[in-house]
Amino acid sequence: MRFSPCGARQMLKWILTLVVAIFLLGIIGPHLARFIRSGKLPGDFAFRFRGRNYTFPVATTIVFSLLLWLLSRLI
Repeated sequence: MRFSPCGARQMLKWILTLVVAIFLLGIIGPHLARFIRSGKLPGDFAFRFRGRNYTFPVATTIVFSLLLWLLSRLI
């Protein structure tokens, strides 16, 4: 199977965009977490085990997914 040069170039653009977005989210994410205070909704689980805090923000993940879905529908 052969890819056309145009298709390969477009795929490379998407991969590069994805890498840049993940990089920026990795840098900006911890700073935004202080302001958003995610993980505090009912349905978010947090527990302490062997001196470490573990959180599972189930409800926050669902809310953020719905917001991103709505945003994608509006754009």
